[in-house]
Amino acid sequence: MDSSDTRPNIIEMVGITKAFPGVVANDHVDLTVRENEVLALLGENGAGKSTLMSILFGSYDADSGIIKIRGKEVKIKDPNAATALGIGMVHQHFKLVHNYTVVENIVLGMESTNRFGMLDLKTAEKKVAELSKTFGLNVNLNDKIEDITVGMQQRVEILKVLYRDADIIIFDEPTAVLTPQEIDDLMQTIRLLKERGKTIIIITHKLKEIKAVAERCTVLRRGKVIGTVNVADVTEEQLAEMMVGRVVKFEIEKNPPKIGKTVLKLDNISVKNSRNQLAVRNLSLEIHAGEIVGIAGVDGNGQSELLYGITGLEPLVSGSITLNDVDISNYTIRQRIEAGLGHIPEDRHKYGLVKEFTVAENVALKSYYKSPYTKNGCVLVMDEMKKKATDLIGAFDIRAGQGADTTAGSMSGGNQQKVIIAREVDMAGDVIVIAQPTRGLDVGAIEYIRKRILQERDNGRAILLISFELDEIMNLCDRIATISQGAIVGIHNAGEVTEREIGIMMAGSKDKAEGESK
Repeated sequence: MDSSDTRPNIIEMVGITKAFPGVVANDHVDLTVRENEVLALLGENGAGKSTLMSILFGSYDADSGIIKIRGKEVKIKDPNAATALGIGMVHQHFKLVHNYTVVENIVLGMESTNRFGMLDLKTAEKKVAELSKTFGLNVNLNDKIEDITVGMQQRVEILKVLYRDADIIIFDEPTAVLTPQEIDDLMQTIRLLKERGKTIIIITHKLKEIKAVAERCTVLRRGKVIGTVNVADVTEEQLAEMMVGRVVKFEIEKNPPKIGKTVLKLDNISVKNSRNQLAVRNLSLEIHAGEIVGIAGVDGNGQSELLYGITGLEPLVSGSITLNDVDISNYTIRQRIEAGLGHIPEDRHKYGLVKEFTVAENVALKSYYKSPYTKNGCVLVMDEMKKKATDLIGAFDIRAGQGADTTAGSMSGGNQQKVIIAREVDMAGDVIVIAQPTRGLDVGAIEYIRKRILQERDNGRAILLISFELDEIMNLCDRIATISQGAIVGIHNAGEVTEREIGIMMAGSKDKAEGESK
């Protein structure tokens, strides 16, 4: 450690312990954060990072341990108490009201009123505009949340914290839902926050981002502190090994594909978005057995609508979809599942899980009405659901404190994602449509999931992969289709196109050669 750093500790957490049914999330954790530093809190999903910060922010009570802020022992019973101490938290899943405007969300709970007791948004707008300018968080204050991008929504969350005069800002997995450009913007925002005197804690598992902005990194594994290191003194590989307890391979070894017949065929399909605008335009693509076809593109270029059209969440405006030579264009969602279409959705909470259900119930979510989960057509057989869930928990290394009876909503985001992946891999037929499979996962889980996807490809399945992680597309895919404004602008075999060339096509060029000539 750097003994020459004389900055005082602004946060001291000593002996923090927190247990939930079946699992000790924090086991006598000690953590110190210096004033005006950027500290990364690194760990696998379920390591206890978010729990520890939720205790600091007052969302949970610790079972034991003490917290000192600026050298004084404090009791943080709720988020209001944390706010009063100058602590703010930008949550992974934003706490925004979608039909409210930006400024209404920022002032919610701290509304200013005039002398007549009426809401005074003008004064609030002035303060927010000043904060926005100071920290480079430009966003239209009168836009509704539902009409702005995810990156802009995160800016609103940061402005909410700054509006409440926070000196200590906790970011919980801040880049999990951002595009590469938005991630770059956020890293710049964090640097600016530090320059303006703020203390930053980043809960993350993304090693590149730790190297980009953090000064120190505290590593948690299974609820315990493994160590704290100066980021400049360690490599990404060393951080990964501290996190998971073994050497992690960043490059994936894969066998040459054994291409089979066409399994999924999209023929000139068009799909509208929620605003009734055409988001996918006359898109054609074929996916063969034994290959992974990746969709590369900037968020908002029709990827979601393409996914919805294939899986039946949105109707086609035109065109057709065939699965194993059968036209499924007008099939219901259940009919598509029974035809052999697997789906790992981009939003695990909206389309993948019922958070109030157990792991067993979520595993059977798409097949509960069939044997062996249903008896006599009307009685659920919970023992069979639990048996299957227990098998998948072991096979996919799902951290579930109460096993098959664990409520999905009580697990970390990464473990929720593993439940979905386990279910879809287990029950899908010849094709799996996968969106953002490693979003929110740590490096160990990412390594495992990517290997599993390759295994399914080697088993002869056809896989369509939609991911904003360009390295994931480059590493996993046999062919890469680049999408821009709802249309495919280039399809290339892996190894025949560079990240730079894909980037040019993502910007709208029809082909890499055309982009290079400009």
